[in-house]
This record gives sequence, C-alpha cells and structure tokens, in this order.
Amino acid sequence: MAIERTREEVAATPDERYMREALKEAEQSLRSKDRPVGVIIVHQDHVIARAHHQVKLLRDPTAHAAIIAITQAANALQSDQIPEATVYITQEPCAMCVGAILLSGATRLVFGATDSKRGACGSVIDLTRNEQLNRRLVVVRDVLAGDCHALLRKATAGVHTEI
Repeated sequence: MAIERTREEVAATPDERYMREALKEAEQSLRSKDRPVGVIIVHQDHVIARAHHQVKLLRDPTAHAAIIAITQAANALQSDQIPEATVYITQEPCAMCVGAILLSGATRLVFGATDSKRGACGSVIDLTRNEQLNRRLVVVRDVLAGDCHALLRKATAGVHTEI
C-alpha cells in the first residue's frame, strides 16, 4: 500500500514537520477559546509529549502548553529531566515557560511566531542567553512563522476576543 504525501511534506525539514504537529495542537486551543499555542516534545526522533494551552479550560494561569507538555515528557521518560529533547512551540514562550524548559534539561527549543508582549527568547527578554543561568539551550526561531502567526490572527479575528 503506497502512502501519498504532498510535495510540501516531502520537502519539509524535520523541524517543519514537528512544527506542523504543534500547529495541530494549537488548533485544539481554539475550540476551548484559549490562546492557540501548541507544543510537541521530541526525544530520539519520537514524539513523547503533545499539549495545547488550557489556561481558560482549566482556569489555571500556569496551564500553558509548554508546562503541560514538559510534565508529560518527564513522565514518558520516567524522569524529572528531559535531556536531549527538543521542544517545538508555535509561539515564542513566555518567561515562565522558558524557565521550565531550561530547568527540564531540554537541549533545543524551536518556535514559530514571535511574541512582542511576552516573548522570553529575545522579543521582550532573552532568558536563553542569560550567562548567569547554569543551563544552555539551542534556539531555532521562525520555523513556519507565517502559519503560526496566521493561527494567532485567526484567534483574534473573531473565534474569541481575548488571548
């Protein structure tokens, strides 16, 4: 049985393929009228966690997609750390989420859309380059940024009014 793939899927880099998965997670946030942010965590070429923003759904200001996914990933690895993991997130993470990513021991962060109000990877503050911290993180920016920004615009265009 042949598996058909679009030209876009064949030409996509691994970062783009995983970001598309994160975008699918982000779309789930729209259904609950939450901020459309999705996260996929990959370890040794396997997706070990996937989550989307659930702040409104759970009435929990800390229920950001990255925080939920980090917990899932640590449980999947049966550890309090997720070494050698890559975190894919559709929007530049906030300070809370970058802090959690750094503390988790993940080694790479890949994000799509920048966040000029809360972004902690260079847009407002850059915790990933703070030499006073004892953790380092490779950051890849702007992966499928257009698609990620489009989803955020869709959220503000009437699906819900507050993100």
